[in-house]
Amino acid sequence: MAPLFLGFAIIFISLLVTYQLYQKLRFKLPPGPRPWPIVGNLYDIKPVRFRCFAEWAQTYGPIMSVWFGSILNVVVSNSELAKQVLKEKDQQLADRHRSRSAAKFSRDGTDLIWADYGPHYVKVRKVCTLELFTPKRIEALRPIREDEVTAMVESIFKDCTKPENNGKSLVVKNYLSAVAFNNITRLAFGKRFVNSEGVMDKQGVEFKAIVANGLKLGASLAMAEHIPWLRWMFPLEEEAFAKHGARRDLLTRAIMEEHTVARQKSGGAKQHFVDALLTLQDKYDLSDDTVIGLLWDMITAGMDTTAISVEWAMAELIKNPRVQQKAQEEMDRVIGFERVIAETDFSSLPYLQCIAKEALRLHPPTPLMLPHKASANVKVGGYDIPKGSNVHVNVWAVGRDPAVWKEASEFRPERFMEEDIDMKGHDFRLLPFGAGRRVCPGAQLGINLVTSMLAHLLHHFVWSPSEGVKAEEIDMAENPGLVTYMKTPVQAVAIPRLPPHLYKRVAVDM
Repeated sequence: MAPLFLGFAIIFISLLVTYQLYQKLRFKLPPGPRPWPIVGNLYDIKPVRFRCFAEWAQTYGPIMSVWFGSILNVVVSNSELAKQVLKEKDQQLADRHRSRSAAKFSRDGTDLIWADYGPHYVKVRKVCTLELFTPKRIEALRPIREDEVTAMVESIFKDCTKPENNGKSLVVKNYLSAVAFNNITRLAFGKRFVNSEGVMDKQGVEFKAIVANGLKLGASLAMAEHIPWLRWMFPLEEEAFAKHGARRDLLTRAIMEEHTVARQKSGGAKQHFVDALLTLQDKYDLSDDTVIGLLWDMITAGMDTTAISVEWAMAELIKNPRVQQKAQEEMDRVIGFERVIAETDFSSLPYLQCIAKEALRLHPPTPLMLPHKASANVKVGGYDIPKGSNVHVNVWAVGRDPAVWKEASEFRPERFMEEDIDMKGHDFRLLPFGAGRRVCPGAQLGINLVTSMLAHLLHHFVWSPSEGVKAEEIDMAENPGLVTYMKTPVQAVAIPRLPPHLYKRVAVDM
């Protein structure tokens, strides 16, 4: 048995080496680190991938080949190449690479995020652009965002004014995560799972458990994903995925049913995405799987990313008191001390908007855009990208390119006062939401919430480092992963700066 297995292994290795040699001779592939047989560059990649790829780009150039096992991944790291990938060659590079877990979670791409580019994607994208993320609906849902942001302010105020907490620091992330969680569940499902005392209901507990279980299942397959012929040794836990899918569907269908009953009683639909999708289901011929997939796309894309973006921004503001003070002076001039900020004030607060942009430039929440997959052989930057290869845009590296940005690693919001740069996919120097056919349809919603959270945090409080910690000692390292959490959650002392009556939550029931 052993000699037979060894023989098979030798044949496989020989075939793989031959295939990689054939690819190199047939195509002019981008340069890159030398791959090992079978594993490619997997063992050379450092845990924080976007930093590792940015380092490698210093050696191999702004377009390079990185082998994940036997799968070619091309990484681009500057705005000129990002434009080629996301605009000029966008159509041939608009498919999605789905891992086995992504295929299971998305029912083989019946959602939006994991769908290949084709009639289904175009239809679902149209639903998002023309129906779900319109300026009118975003405005109609504003009271929910403002409710949740004022709930955060009230919570911070209560905690920082307790006598026993005098001078003590708060873990900023805890408050941001609560806003992001409550906001996205209300927008998607029309439900606030947490009551005013902070107690979560039964559905909320189940929702959190489903999210946690999905993360656990998704992380369980690493190596075999990249070496297809090894997958028989790492079979997919079919039963676990089936149970997870059934549990997710059960909760979502129960919420959908509640909305259907409420709509029949009242005779009118609400603005939440679940209501919108249910009323549009026949018009766009959307299956239940697609409706459920879209709702969960919104949750996975919108829950962590806003909290992450604001936490990084706050870390930068605590490190840079000059910027914090300048933002507060602008708000004091425009808003004063007798009312709270509303989203309608943003257009009168240009420096605040520059802070949000600068934070997203330096710390994009998804620093390596989800990979695009080539549906045909295509040329980028003078190199071949064979059909079936994956292409990653290193948004983090693009936003810190010294050839494009002066003092690229400095947090200096003024740069956006000097030149107004779009961040919704029209300017390839700044791509926190992607660009082209697969640009994030909820970009404006994300910008509004991030800006609103920052505005309230800065208008209501002065923020300083924990006692005994110097600003320059704040740990700005990232945790490995698809989204960039801070490795060490930022802690800070909050001191109220407005009259006490302005710290009350403005609750809205909608």
